[in-house]
Amino acid sequence: MKPNNIKSKIMDKLNTVFNPSFIDLINESHMHNVPENSETHFKLIIVSDLFKDLSLVKRHKKVFESLGVTMDKIHALSMSTYDLNEYESNPKIIDSPECANK
Repeated sequence: MKPNNIKSKIMDKLNTVFNPSFIDLINESHMHNVPENSETHFKLIIVSDLFKDLSLVKRHKKVFESLGVTMDKIHALSMSTYDLNEYESNPKIIDSPECANK
């Protein structure tokens, strides 16, 4: 793992802002038509009480805002955002499809 890779930058920012009780960031770039070892497509599962009482749109906006200019290096970021109660009750984590252009 490169010390300044995009995944590490994303994780650092999300951990700092959201103090998540659970976080998983999966690099799905290999499922797309990109060069080997790319960091362009990610799937995020994050659980934080900062999401409590926020709409899905507001949750996603908070994630995008927290990543700032790092988002400029990412082509796609799918997100599953939960507060702790939602995650413990019924996490809905959707499998990602293979890219049609691969």
